[in-house]
Amino acid sequence: MKKRLKKKLYLDEFAVMGFEFSCKIKPAASLTTDEFFDALIELIATRNLMINGSGREFEFSCYVTSNKRYESATEDDIATLKTWLESKDGVEDVKVSGLSDAYYGD
Repeated sequence: MKKRLKKKLYLDEFAVMGFEFSCKIKPAASLTTDEFFDALIELIATRNLMINGSGREFEFSCYVTSNKRYESATEDDIATLKTWLESKDGVEDVKVSGLSDAYYGD
């Protein structure tokens, strides 16, 4: 396959990697849901990442990728986010996956 086609299909050296995370926020926690998401968005933005997720008020999951074309999230991004989530009072049941292909799920 030609390099140009690989690039268009995000294959091989052009694969974009990301990771999933999920957690719960205790309803009675001192941390409000709005405060949590504001801080999360700030962290994600400072690392040049973006998130796509879903959930309910106190439980959610997201997929994290780089906000730059043809760039990937890194193992350092995973470690930073996991440490940050675990350090937040009122956040529990933190699960963070390893890197996977953002387009093809491998």
